[in-house]
Amino acid sequence: MKKLMAANWKMYKTGTEAVATVKEMAEILQGKAPEGREIIVFVPFTALEKASEAMSAIEGASTGAENMYPALEGAFTGEISPVMIKACGASWVLTGHSERRHILGESDDFVGEKTAFALANGLRVMLCIGETLEEREAGLLRNVLERQLKLGLKGVAADTPVESLAIAYEPVWAIGTGKTATTEDIVETHAICRELMREILGDKADKTPLLYGGSVKPANAGSILALDNVDGVLVGGASLKADSFTQIINA
Repeated sequence: MKKLMAANWKMYKTGTEAVATVKEMAEILQGKAPEGREIIVFVPFTALEKASEAMSAIEGASTGAENMYPALEGAFTGEISPVMIKACGASWVLTGHSERRHILGESDDFVGEKTAFALANGLRVMLCIGETLEEREAGLLRNVLERQLKLGLKGVAADTPVESLAIAYEPVWAIGTGKTATTEDIVETHAICRELMREILGDKADKTPLLYGGSVKPANAGSILALDNVDGVLVGGASLKADSFTQIINA
């Protein structure tokens, strides 16, 4: 299984800035993802088409949208559909990111609805899960992960291709805070995630990438990627500069 090296640019970069960053990445990587790596960059809607065009210069790289609405079209002001995402040249979408759950109020059920709809309409999905510090300290880690996985994957068709889905574990308390879970935390929690994935996905679970996200940077990426059950990383702030993200890609 290739390691998935994913960037989430969040609400950063205009189209022009996105293209410049991708071109710099392409130059550093000499037009190709390193062996054993697959690159995904989740891009703001307004930059998605331009970034996707620029990303075609990097073999083994693709783009994704940071969100979508579970409908093909309709009176959903401010939203975007899977059809629109694919028309921009992107093949992935993020669902369940903690910022959408905790800042924008998305429920586990709604995350599951989006996940199933995106997969049914030809997008690959990276489903994000993770606990808050309060939930971890209250001993609710497994409960939270089980709920988010079961509801997040509830409507996913049994015949969904295994390569269409990835899970990203991101402890909420480590996103954008500079705090990173210890190696022991990551190993323990990814083992729980994999066990829960096996209960839900059956034989497909071990072929479904499980990524870690949460203050990943060049200094710690290599040690995180070397851990058991870590099939890649989802990178926030450290992915905004080409030199930083390519160091992580090459870790």
